[in-house]
Amino acid sequence: MQHFTITTFFLSLTLLTLAGNALHTFSHFNAGSIGVNYGRVANNLPSAVKVVQLLKSQGVDRVKVYDTDPAVLRALSGSGIKVTVDLPNQQLFAAAKAPSFASSWVERNVAAYHPHTQIEAIAVGNEVFVDTHNTTKFLVPAMKNIHQALLKHNLGDIKVSSPIALSALANSYPSSAGSFRPELIEPVFKPMLDFLRQTGSYLMVNVYPFFAYESNADVISLDYALFRENPGVVDSGNGLRYFNLFDAQIDAVFAALSSLKYDDVRIVVTETGWPSKGDNNEVGASVENAAAYNGNLVRKILTGGGTPMRPKADLTVYLFALFNENQKPGPTSERNFGLFTRTRRKFMIFANRGRSKNYHDNPSPADGGRRQTVPAVAPVSGGGGGVSKSTTGNTWCVANPDAEKDKLQAALDFACGEGGADCRPIQPGATCYDPNTLVAHASFAFNSYYQKKARAGGSCYFGGTSYVVTQEPRYGNCEFPTGYES
Repeated sequence: MQHFTITTFFLSLTLLTLAGNALHTFSHFNAGSIGVNYGRVANNLPSAVKVVQLLKSQGVDRVKVYDTDPAVLRALSGSGIKVTVDLPNQQLFAAAKAPSFASSWVERNVAAYHPHTQIEAIAVGNEVFVDTHNTTKFLVPAMKNIHQALLKHNLGDIKVSSPIALSALANSYPSSAGSFRPELIEPVFKPMLDFLRQTGSYLMVNVYPFFAYESNADVISLDYALFRENPGVVDSGNGLRYFNLFDAQIDAVFAALSSLKYDDVRIVVTETGWPSKGDNNEVGASVENAAAYNGNLVRKILTGGGTPMRPKADLTVYLFALFNENQKPGPTSERNFGLFTRTRRKFMIFANRGRSKNYHDNPSPADGGRRQTVPAVAPVSGGGGGVSKSTTGNTWCVANPDAEKDKLQAALDFACGEGGADCRPIQPGATCYDPNTLVAHASFAFNSYYQKKARAGGSCYFGGTSYVVTQEPRYGNCEFPTGYES
């Protein structure tokens, strides 16, 4: 039988003490709210029933899952925990094209459990704009059909949204210059934001300061990334001073909303976290830094800290993630974002951090206690066909499936020719020849060139036929290289 240690929750997800009284849930604070992502790409996790017991014991009253697994939803029944469920990217086409599918999906996966399982929101897809299967055009129709299905079942109080990655921004530095990628504004963002406004929903955003720091540790102070004391930096556009990277990234999204006159649309941070372990080139991934990032973030959110641009914004933030997920592909960090880890048949907390909202930690030894002035957010290029590695960390370069075929072919020829990309795997009979499509072959060649150039700024452009993604590309059984490869 599995057991959990309940003595301490290193991210502050434990009983908080205020004026000598233990508070059992975060909602008692007149401030923001903290939830947690419950991912399950692993073969060593406890049962859903045990997980719900753990969440309740730690006072967690919000959880986000990446599917609608019946065992999980049944376990959450009667728990009082608010739940956000997910309609996977693979089902966007069906949900967009067939209202009957959307209705059936809501009936089976939402209406069958609500209200005993308190489903408060549906994430329609996840980071759809970086999905290599070109599902972007199905997003808004799918969201609308899911919402109509909820109304049909008298569940109109359940919100519908879709998490975006920061790669959806064309510019993010300074924060006041934040803007969405121009090719997404008219076909996707405006109709999606209209929908969110009309339904009283919010924009879901995934934010990872770790990736910006990991790729630019020589420029960005670790103290700035971990919410520690630092002199901050003044935004040249509006004069506001930023003291942490999280606020700067969030305000870049607020600025992007404002530029389109959607100031009234709220933001919920559906993913953020810091890994406790990484590969040699994943600078900053450690238990100590993970504890500091999450402990300081929780303290900030629970004490009512908004952002410089929106000081009164009480953010809801979902920490990523409850457990390490040992079957996730990609770099080591991908498998080590968990708050809990298995040790000798027990799930242990990494460190004793952040037990109260008055939690403070020490300046980063990596900075030698120095107070550095750092950029609020490393720039994201506008109109360059991709984003800088500063906002994505472990990234890949892929072909834009909407690019003109002749331009895509010319770019592929360059990459495999004078560009020096390793195109042997996409030759007939080789490991990445299938699927035999221009987009798949160009994506592999572009990524090879991008990695050989150490993911340098401008190396994922190819005449505007490519862009950078933060999720590993999937084309058949082909594995795309990552990291700084020669």
